[in-house]
Amino acid sequence: MDKVMRLASEKGVVIFTKSSCCLCYAVNILFQELGVSPVVHEIDQDPEGREMEKALSRLGCTAPVPAVFIGGKLMGSTNEVMSLHLSGSLTQLLKPYQPMSG
Repeated sequence: MDKVMRLASEKGVVIFTKSSCCLCYAVNILFQELGVSPVVHEIDQDPEGREMEKALSRLGCTAPVPAVFIGGKLMGSTNEVMSLHLSGSLTQLLKPYQPMSG
């Protein structure tokens, strides 16, 4: 749990993924299209991956991956992120993490 929270709060946008997960890939691409480069942490490549997966479930992730954190706060998995995106809220949440344009 400590490792998950430490990693999640190190950068503005952090996504915990698995390398074989197509939904993880889709969420990552969404963030890039919105102008944000998330830190992607592939838990299947981490020796503590199983523990991290359990910690994400305990934090309330409906699916263990992708688990999206913005500003150190758990936003959720694919469904929650897509709901935020469709409602327009995701763009607002990401504003502080987008490079200045102009």
